[in-house]
Order: sequence, then structure tokens, then C-alpha cells
Amino acid sequence: MKPSTFKRKINWYPPYLGTGIRVIRVASDFRTIDVEMRLRWYNRNTIGTHFGGNLSTMIDPFYMLILMNILGRDYVVWDQSVTIDFLKPGRGRVKAHFHIPQSRVDEITAATTDGSKYRPTFEVNIIDEDNEIVARAKKTLYIRRKQRDPQQQNTLKEEALS
Repeated sequence: MKPSTFKRKINWYPPYLGTGIRVIRVASDFRTIDVEMRLRWYNRNTIGTHFGGNLSTMIDPFYMLILMNILGRDYVVWDQSVTIDFLKPGRGRVKAHFHIPQSRVDEITAATTDGSKYRPTFEVNIIDEDNEIVARAKKTLYIRRKQRDPQQQNTLKEEALS
């Protein structure tokens, strides 16, 4: 999928449309995605700040989606867990920046070459308009190379040993 198509589809995804979450940039290589959410009457809580649930939704799928696009159909990629620390009230526009460098992709492919499960952790900060951290999240993904037929699996093992 082209980055522009991805951006358009996710911005029309009902949970994001309803909370005001918008993808503002998708890099051509899918390694970087920037997301923002403006504080509106329909997404603020009773004390006038962003709901914690909306902040969590804002960062939910992006590391998984980045890796699904980079690694392709030969891999199973799932979100496994998230912890989020809310550090200060979110007011105004908040943003999150997701980036996976090639070195992390290389680490993942090396760890899963033989079909092993791998559970990397990624960190992301949600920042406000003053560039102060509103929330910090740690996401753990489950990644595994899909099993192939036995002949392909033997070839893969031989390639790994050579």
C-alpha cells in the first residue's frame, strides 16, 4: 500500500475519526509516522483535558503497522502489551512520533530467521504544544517469521548456517 493511501484510510477509520486523531505524515519507506490530536469539545473529559483512553488509542497500532509494512507478509506481527504513564494533563494539540531505524529491523529479522518468536519493546512519547511530555508509553510486539513448507524450511536453515 502506498503511504498516501494508508494515511487516507487510517484517517477515515471510525475510532480515529471520532476521537480527532489524525495521521499527519507517513514516510515513503513507512519507517516514520507522525500522529496528532487536537483538543475538541467532543474528545475532552469533564476537566477539559484529553481522555487517557484517547491518548492510549493515539499510539496503539503504529509500531505494529510500521513493521507489518516493512517486514511484509512473511511475518506475523501483533501488539502484545502496552504500559502508559500519564505525566501531565494533555491540553491543546498533542503529538506522537513513531520511527523504526534499519538497525531495529535488522535486529528483528536476525532474531526471527529460524522461526523463533521475538518480543521487541518500543518507546513513544506524547508531547504537547510546548514540547513537554504528556505521556510515555512502552509497547511490546510479538513478531515471528511465518512457517513455510518443510522443503523451504530446510533451505532457510541451510542459508542461515552458511
